[in-house]
Amino acid sequence: MTTTDSPQPTATPKGPVSRATARRRRSGDTERGFSRVFRWIATGAGSLILATLAAVALFLLLRAWPAITASDEEISSAVGRYPEGTSLLEFIGPLIFGTLLAAVLALALATPVAMGIGLFISHYAPRRLAQVLGYLVDLLAAIPSVVYGLWGFLVLAPVVKPIWFWLGDNLGWFPLFAGDVSATGKSLATVSVVLAVMILPIITAVSREVFLQTPKLHEEAALALGATRWEMIRTAVLPFGRSGVISAAMLGLGRALGETMAVLMIISPGFLIYSLQILAGAQHQTIAAYIALDFAEATGLAVNALIATGLALFLITMAVNMIARAIVARRKEFSGAN
Repeated sequence: MTTTDSPQPTATPKGPVSRATARRRRSGDTERGFSRVFRWIATGAGSLILATLAAVALFLLLRAWPAITASDEEISSAVGRYPEGTSLLEFIGPLIFGTLLAAVLALALATPVAMGIGLFISHYAPRRLAQVLGYLVDLLAAIPSVVYGLWGFLVLAPVVKPIWFWLGDNLGWFPLFAGDVSATGKSLATVSVVLAVMILPIITAVSREVFLQTPKLHEEAALALGATRWEMIRTAVLPFGRSGVISAAMLGLGRALGETMAVLMIISPGFLIYSLQILAGAQHQTIAAYIALDFAEATGLAVNALIATGLALFLITMAVNMIARAIVARRKEFSGAN
């Protein structure tokens, strides 16, 4: 009975190595070295973002802490515009309300228009026209906010004032259009329109790129089954781009929440926390505009109170981004992209 020996592994021959083999070995070592360096750079960049965010949060918290721990009498005496006994929450509350109301109204106005423009550029317009429109939409994002503020104050407010009066006369029963209409047009409604124009290029640009990424096989399959152009968009394009549109809307919302100069130049400020009368003047104010308006003349505890409002805005923007990420992660598996 003969036994078959298992094959033994061939030993690597020792001796001089050819130049090509040595070159390949050196190249592999170099690539591994570059990979390690790139990994360190990427890790450092990510850590730098987290460190910067933590530093900003820590700075705001430390500078706002004297106002957070101050008594109501100290806050009211430092701010000056509030009666005695006003707490920090009563000081920040109207600003938070005005900021959220203006941003949400701007988002409600801009998102449908931005989606329509994005769909027109990506699926309806001829190529040359789409390129021109895409360039013009991107150009809107380069206009400074001061220019938007001047346009809103000098041009838009006189134009929309008759519209606001018509809404107040005919739809005054609705809470948003109730109350006395501002005679100058400087109201939260005008601010919301300007903010909608400002965030329009952000939402449009992202939505356009998302719609262009829709797989052609999905679109061709819908058309092959007899769907019209709109039915193809409704069943293939919109489900695929839902998460991207949500992300675009949240980016626009973040821009609207932090806008300063345009709001400061247009709005007639007020501090009524639960006022929904967007057509009336002296009703609302936003956090960013209030800080820009009062920071130069603030001293002592008033500075800490303003920084506390900045901390509130920081927390609001973080919450908005976290909610957006959660929505996108939840909707992604149902978007048709998988």
